[in-house]
Amino acid sequence: MRKDRHRVTEAQRDKATVDSVLRNALNEDIGTGDITTLSIVPEKDISKALIIAKEDFILAGLSFAERTFKLVNKDVKFKAMKRDGSKIKKGTVIAEINGNTRSILMAERTALNLLQRLSGIATLTSKFVRRVAGLPVKILDTRKTTPGLRFFEKYAVKMGGGCNHRYGLFDGMLIKDNHIAAAGGLKKTVKLARSSGYDLFKIEVEAKSIKEVKEALSSGADIIMLDNMSVDEMIKAVKIIRFHKADTIIEASGNVNLENVRAIAETGVDMISVGALTHSAPASDISMKIGR
Repeated sequence: MRKDRHRVTEAQRDKATVDSVLRNALNEDIGTGDITTLSIVPEKDISKALIIAKEDFILAGLSFAERTFKLVNKDVKFKAMKRDGSKIKKGTVIAEINGNTRSILMAERTALNLLQRLSGIATLTSKFVRRVAGLPVKILDTRKTTPGLRFFEKYAVKMGGGCNHRYGLFDGMLIKDNHIAAAGGLKKTVKLARSSGYDLFKIEVEAKSIKEVKEALSSGADIIMLDNMSVDEMIKAVKIIRFHKADTIIEASGNVNLENVRAIAETGVDMISVGALTHSAPASDISMKIGR
């Protein structure tokens, strides 16, 4: 079975995914109508609004914010002052919006929520990337994303200088402890994977001990994930893997934080996956100010 039949490209999912999520989010917020705005603001009122940074951060999601306003009213004008991936300083005007006041107010919260969330992810990712600067290692995200927002959150990781791990269960094979338990052993699990028809995918195996590392090596795994190991265990594991099969890709995962990521990178692993990038990033502080 060909691998490319199961890969979903960004081109296939981007616009449809973005619009679907944004429409649902707007409907969740607006519902049958913004009763406050409808009560107070005249139907044809026009305003200018500024999106302003209230702290320093890495910007991500500006095009999604623009699309949010456009979905409410296609005639709203959105002028971006900065680009995604940019370092933003407190007080910076990120974008200017001109158009129907009702439309601007109805789109405000959904647009800002997404912009704050994604900028927070990009900002945290950039901190991890800076901590391992100068070392030949990639910082990766995981599937620990907000349901329905994975496309957006993985985009934000890239804006922060990180890299994407597999997008979902369909575009990468990762054998974890529960797969091994279900199949009845690590070697058997890898053998089944090799003969499954998905054999064009690289097979990644999770290993929690040196014993499991050796099993993964003997089974012919292409990528070995060192899961929740101490730095000393990782150093030993990397030496064993490099000695027996130098081209094996090595990933570290589990309890990675800003304090230990440098030490983990120095063990010689190729990749470090960090669930916190998407499940624990604090939102950036961004506001919108409206005027006549």
